[in-house]
Amino acid sequence: MPESPSLEFRSPPRPLREDGTPRRVGVEIEFTGPSARIAAAALAAGLGGRLAEEDPHAFRLEGTSLGDLRVELDLRAAHPQRRMTEPGALPRLPVRAAGRSLAALLGPVVPRELITGPLAFDRLPEVDRLAALLHGAGGRGRGAVLLGSLGLHFNVEPPDLTAATLTGLLKAYLRSEPQLRRETAAGGFLAARGLPPPFPAPYAAKVLDPAYRPDLEGLAGDYLAANPTRHRGLDLLPLLAHRDEAGVRAALPPDEKVSPRPVLHYRMPQAHVGLAGWSLAPAWNLWVGVEELAEGAAPARQAASDPA
Repeated sequence: MPESPSLEFRSPPRPLREDGTPRRVGVEIEFTGPSARIAAAALAAGLGGRLAEEDPHAFRLEGTSLGDLRVELDLRAAHPQRRMTEPGALPRLPVRAAGRSLAALLGPVVPRELITGPLAFDRLPEVDRLAALLHGAGGRGRGAVLLGSLGLHFNVEPPDLTAATLTGLLKAYLRSEPQLRRETAAGGFLAARGLPPPFPAPYAAKVLDPAYRPDLEGLAGDYLAANPTRHRGLDLLPLLAHRDEAGVRAALPPDEKVSPRPVLHYRMPQAHVGLAGWSLAPAWNLWVGVEELAEGAAPARQAASDPA
């Protein structure tokens, strides 16, 4: 796990949206150990709010001191009601029972996930308290498990949705990706094995060409042609689907998961809920370094090496 001399959460160089309002970020933290029910109850005890059950493996915590939260088993098949085609329709009993059975079978090895709503950047230190509450409830995890990464995902609102801004951030990420992978995987073999695959080298070279300045349609088309998957350290599918959901879904495999929303889905970091005193700050500050690089104000430690 990357070490940090400070638990300060740094601010990106452009903290406001183009309309002058503060940008926000949603956080997803994966962990093992307690069930979704036990974890949600521990959060409710520490934060207040009303606990509501969606299914035996998914809970909503509403009206807490940190807004609305969700805690659930990170397994789509465990929540079959979400895939019903008719809004508001209840799943048939066999479908619901099959989801429960699969969740019971895989629950010991499939991570649980805590999901926050969008938060102002200055509230990120409060998310450390959520991690501490999960740790106190028996939450475990040190970056990865045998089946993959224990993700710490940031859903970051960009400063604006222009092609120039998004391309600049993507270029900065691609320049930084080798360093981000090294620092994130400092926890060892499992951590490195659990990282999302890097962007394909030909695609990275194309984007990093100084002449690459696409419009939004070109940016989306190039991205989808080279990356028809959410398994990238910087996943643009939610943002692209927010702009053109039908076009994005047509370019993806039928079972690929995508939730349209105007955010950059930064999936590289890993969660360490099992480590007492763990903070999100080091991982968040690495992302801030990407934004600084995009603005031409990155600290000297930022890498600009070959993206392959």
